[in-house]
Amino acid sequence: MKVIVIGPRGKMGRMITQIAAARDDMELVAGIAPKGRDYVGTDLGLAAMAGHELGVPVVDDLGCVIEKSDVIIDFSTKESAMSVLDLAIEYKKGLVCGTTGFSEEEFELFKKASEKIPVLYAANTSKLVNVMNKLLEFATSVIGEEADIEILEMHDQWKKDAPSGTSKEMGEIIAHALGRELKNVAIYGREGEASRVKGTIGYHSLRAGNIPSSHTVYFGCMGERLEITHHSYNWECFARGACDCAAYIADKGPGFYTIQDVLGL
Repeated sequence: MKVIVIGPRGKMGRMITQIAAARDDMELVAGIAPKGRDYVGTDLGLAAMAGHELGVPVVDDLGCVIEKSDVIIDFSTKESAMSVLDLAIEYKKGLVCGTTGFSEEEFELFKKASEKIPVLYAANTSKLVNVMNKLLEFATSVIGEEADIEILEMHDQWKKDAPSGTSKEMGEIIAHALGRELKNVAIYGREGEASRVKGTIGYHSLRAGNIPSSHTVYFGCMGERLEITHHSYNWECFARGACDCAAYIADKGPGFYTIQDVLGL
């Protein structure tokens, strides 16, 4: 399977490159950098700090190398992701996208693209986060109506969107288990004097230092509470999951796939 990585110098792109390079079922054919970066034209292994050369170039034009690939892995920015999506459709290449922060209209473009190419979108490619999502669904089905539900997510100081895509997905799962729509029950932060509105889902976002990713969902009942938490120590779990996603869709036809399909959840 021939793979192109978008943004190989970024925190996720760098780790994805390193893990893909070590897999027997993957061959890296290019890394795509934003125009003007000083590592354009260098070896992908050096750009991604893999510690050795891979004999693969870093270029700033996806169009000039995309035909060499089977699957594109993109965890870059939403602006870049839309251009990558257009080229993936044009050249009929599989796409794994883990970029977050899309509007509803932008996200619909990925679903529409899946009519022509295999698209796997995952706000979070960690296996344990997706196991946590199943636990949230179960807990909500049992105690969701009686509990006050709050979501706390923590990320590094560079993360651009808040709340995180992962926490939004968790909120969607909880809301749907309650038979509601997240957009109708989500409360983002609190200020001033007001009691909690029953049936809402509270969101709180922390941004500090180089925290990789941390999500906790609180189910607060009278006299007790349940906390379900996932902490990542670094970006490796997400990068491994991203490569597993690419391997999953490599031989798939057009369709909209999810990390749950990959994990069999």
